[in-house]
Amino acid sequence: MQTVMVFNNVSLDGYIADDKGDMSFARNDDAEWDEFTRGNAKGGGMLLFGRKTYDLMVGFWPTPVAAAMMPEVAERMNGAKKVVFSKSMEKAEWKNTTLVKSDPVEAVRKMKAEAGEGIVIFGSGTIVAQLAGAGLIDEYQIAVIPVALGGGRTMFEGLKEKQRLKLTKHRVFGNGSVLLNYEPVR
Repeated sequence: MQTVMVFNNVSLDGYIADDKGDMSFARNDDAEWDEFTRGNAKGGGMLLFGRKTYDLMVGFWPTPVAAAMMPEVAERMNGAKKVVFSKSMEKAEWKNTTLVKSDPVEAVRKMKAEAGEGIVIFGSGTIVAQLAGAGLIDEYQIAVIPVALGGGRTMFEGLKEKQRLKLTKHRVFGNGSVLLNYEPVR
């Protein structure tokens, strides 16, 4: 059975994107953070997105700018098997991407039952909330970035019930970012 992990950068005031959907607040020039990001990108598994996050990712990772800035991460993002959930998209253009128009909960439940290296979700607040509510998320890696946005989208948009989590580990970076790892309390 595969595990489902959420990795999100979150502003100090709890947003994964600003009120325009921009996630660039999480980018920074820090050698320690870049090393962590490169190491994280070496992991295997499938990447999963909602349409809004997919649009942001496909607009950046396949570009020469991404390849120049973060070559290892760009290679992983572009080469990985990806799934995008969208009822409005007609076709997924990004290499190795499957468009799924069906219910994310049922689709991920089936994906978890298959053999594989795991599933990683980036951004995708409404998808995270649906999967969390169905008990399908096994781990959260939340990087708290020391910036306040004053508004935006949260990772748990539309969550119906309170989710209790337990801290499993943490790491503080020299740039002030803090990585928090949580597992659901079941």
